[in-house]
Amino acid sequence: MSTHLLSTILLAPLAGALAVLAIPERFGRAIRFAALASAIVPLAASLLLLSRYDAAAGGFQFVERYPLVPALGLSWHLGADGISIPLVLLTAIIQLTAVTTSWTVPERAKEFYLFVGLLVAGVYGVFVSLDLFVLFLFYELAVLPMYVLIGVWGSTMEIEGRGPFARVFSRVRVGLKEYGAMKLTLYLLAGSALLLVGIFYVWVDGARQLGAPTFDYVTLSGARFSGESGRVLFLLFYAGFGVLAGIWPFHTWSPDGHAAAPAAGSMLHAGVLMKLGAYGVMRVGFGLLPEAARELAWLVGLVAVINILYGALGAGWQKDIKYLIAYSSVSHMGIVMLGLATLNGPGTSGAVLQMVAHGIMTALFFTIVNLVYHKSHTRDMTAMGGFAHGMPGLATFFVLAGLSSLGLPGLAGFAAEILVFLGAWTSAHPWWAIPGVLGALITAVYVLRAGRMIFLGTARREQAVHDAHGVEWVTLVTLGASLVVLGVWPRLLLDAIDVGVGEFLVRVAG
Repeated sequence: MSTHLLSTILLAPLAGALAVLAIPERFGRAIRFAALASAIVPLAASLLLLSRYDAAAGGFQFVERYPLVPALGLSWHLGADGISIPLVLLTAIIQLTAVTTSWTVPERAKEFYLFVGLLVAGVYGVFVSLDLFVLFLFYELAVLPMYVLIGVWGSTMEIEGRGPFARVFSRVRVGLKEYGAMKLTLYLLAGSALLLVGIFYVWVDGARQLGAPTFDYVTLSGARFSGESGRVLFLLFYAGFGVLAGIWPFHTWSPDGHAAAPAAGSMLHAGVLMKLGAYGVMRVGFGLLPEAARELAWLVGLVAVINILYGALGAGWQKDIKYLIAYSSVSHMGIVMLGLATLNGPGTSGAVLQMVAHGIMTALFFTIVNLVYHKSHTRDMTAMGGFAHGMPGLATFFVLAGLSSLGLPGLAGFAAEILVFLGAWTSAHPWWAIPGVLGALITAVYVLRAGRMIFLGTARREQAVHDAHGVEWVTLVTLGASLVVLGVWPRLLLDAIDVGVGEFLVRVAG
């Protein structure tokens, strides 16, 4: 099936960024509506993708291919399957809600929407590119705008160091937006360096095996990278993409980046950027190196269960509400990686569905957190209490996101997590399911504790907080409704996901 749907999705945010750049700063409303239009088009096109995807045919569909540098095997090759289409839809939902959340961005709106458009275009590009070099370029385009978004529009709340690290915290100024932006960028660029080495090795060795140089993913799938070189390549891709997925111990950039980012930055960061890392590990690491993936699946699973428990325990110790949600994301991304490590149908399908469920859930969390922060001027949960009196709507949606996070049946989080845990229990390492379920239990503790500290109890008279209003409701209702729809009707995405995962496992797990 050949259409221009993928190019439409990919180019719409770039066109929106150019339109925003061309509109004079004084026309603030026109700038916002240009950004909104560039978000509505990909959402409509991604829904069309999902409805037109032929599950019976499977494989990559909506393919577009044009040669760029034939001598190097470089081409504009786009395609989407049952794994990438749900992630494209997730990105479209987060893009739209990121724009509506930032509708009242106080300063430099033109530059803000420009960088959001560039970032989202990079994300779409990674999910639909079937040329490894083009995929890498889009990966860099997705990562680098976060430095500016955090450094210019981020928030600062310096953290006082304690114990033997007090002096270090003071010198590097942990908690400042400049620190969060720089740490995020350095970590992710280090991961990118590993990816570039891996991609060029695949290109060179693939040319030796296939008789001609190519970066084409489908063509390179016919090559075999086995033995010691295959294992080294797999570790390069696992670590390179895994940094963005927040794998332990390379996760420390993520909480600082989340905490310092503006509302839309946090939503994009946790909602879709971390998914790029997991998708890259799955598509490139597992997909091109199936033998090494089978050999090293135990390592991926071991790190995943550490992520689940470490992130959950880290979230439970936080007083800063943004850090709590940030560590929660580290834990939930561990569930994604655990599902990939199972190398079976339920676990892998659950991993893809968990990417979507967690992306929506964490975007809703960060929307609420940023609204609470701007209305109460604090992120310290110990200084809050009784906010439900003035914020009944925000309290309701916080509970909805929290219940999805802890895996309540009927919400998207449950549908994804139960598949991952079933996959873990029936995998070669059934003990993986135990820390996974324990992580869900700890999640229930810190989510309910946070809800109690923020919204319940006696309201403080000096804090005249008020509920969401205007366009803020668009974001809350869109994300909240998505959690309910996917929880009640997970087959909406699972029909496509199961097809993509089935083809993926035929190659990877045999």
